[in-house]
Amino acid sequence: MKSLKLRVSIVQSNLHWENPQANRAHFSKILSPLANTTDLIVLPEMFTTGFSMNAEHLSETQNGDTLQWLITTSKLLSCAIVGTIIIKDGDDFYNRLLFVTPLGEIHTYDKKHTFTLAGEHQVFTSGVARVFIEYLGFKICPLICYDLRFPVWARNNVGYDVLLYTANWPQKRIAAWDVLLQARAIENMSYCIGVNRIGQDGNGHMYPGHSAVYDCLGKQLSTQEYETAFIQTITLDKQHIQSTRDALEFLKDADDFTLR
Repeated sequence: MKSLKLRVSIVQSNLHWENPQANRAHFSKILSPLANTTDLIVLPEMFTTGFSMNAEHLSETQNGDTLQWLITTSKLLSCAIVGTIIIKDGDDFYNRLLFVTPLGEIHTYDKKHTFTLAGEHQVFTSGVARVFIEYLGFKICPLICYDLRFPVWARNNVGYDVLLYTANWPQKRIAAWDVLLQARAIENMSYCIGVNRIGQDGNGHMYPGHSAVYDCLGKQLSTQEYETAFIQTITLDKQHIQSTRDALEFLKDADDFTLR
């Protein structure tokens, strides 16, 4: 039987500070060559604004301009697109991940671990549940930036195939990003994808990229790029996951626990 494949395009880019219209136009331009060549495009965290706490001014409704842009772009390129934006839902603001497919299916995940060092917890409401997305035969667990530091939240006790992080991870702590992405792949025996932005934001923080894809043994499949903008497409193979887990049954020996 032919193994399932998933072509994932990681997009490492600078962002226009607090300018959703400019960012949507930017991504429309650089993503257009990917039409009919990939299955999933992964954008950085808060890809329309940068990592801003100015939620009152920058937030959108769930069905706002950026979701409509994602739906249109996904259909145009014939692939799914995932990234996070600032959403106002009722009286609360969320750092919400949107996963949109070419068929118009919409999946959402609200960031669980808000970044207290930047005061994110004072502006944004934390999510309460993990989300697992079935897409082209792969089960995907999407998480956001600071979630990377908390392995229990990512623990693979449900048999997912791909762990995905979209981020604005700063230069001064980039060594942790590199190590933790690889560790999450190894301990969960899954592919692990991390997409980080580059450039300087409106608060003067520098972001060095280091976007990467690891297989379930911790081997880096992407070409490591520092500081520069790039798009790279990596093909994930379901057989790699199955054969590795069959040969090395580490997940079966994992501690049993309940997330709450």
